[in-house]
Amino acid sequence: MTMSFVCRTESRLPQERLFDLARSVDAHVESQKGSGERAVAGVTSGLISEGQEVTWRARHFGLPLTMTSRITHLDFPRSFTDEQVRGPFRCFRHIHEFEATAGGCIMTDRVEFTAPFGFLGRIAGKLVLRPYLQRLITDRGRFLGSISGPPGAL
Repeated sequence: MTMSFVCRTESRLPQERLFDLARSVDAHVESQKGSGERAVAGVTSGLISEGQEVTWRARHFGLPLTMTSRITHLDFPRSFTDEQVRGPFRCFRHIHEFEATAGGCIMTDRVEFTAPFGFLGRIAGKLVLRPYLQRLITDRGRFLGSISGPPGAL
C-alpha cells in the first residue's frame, strides 16, 4: 500500500534560490546531520540535475541504510522529482514544487512511498515510518528555507 504526505515551507528566499538549495547535495547533508547522512556515490556535492543519481548512506532507527535516488524530472525553478532506484523502500518518490510569492517562495514536498515487508511494513509505515519521514522532510524544509547568504554559500 502506497502512503503519502505533503509538507509546505514558506521562505523569504527567492524561488530560484530555494529550488537550487533543495537540489544541493551539500545542503541536504547539512540538513540531515542528525542521521549522519552523506553522499557516497554518484553526485556527491554541488547541484544534482535531471538523469543524475546520488547514493546516500545514513543511520535511521539505529540501522545503517543506503539509498540511491535519481532525478527523474526537473523543471527549473518550478519542480523536480527524485525517485529511489535502490534502497530500503519498495518504492519512494519525492516531488518538490516551488511557487514564488510576494514575500519569497513556498516549497511543497509531496512524498509517496511503499514500505517493505508486506503487512508488517504497512503497519510500521502508518505508525512509525510516515510520521518519521514527515518530520525529516519538515525539518529539512525549515533548514533550507532559513539559509541566508549568497548563492555560493552551501
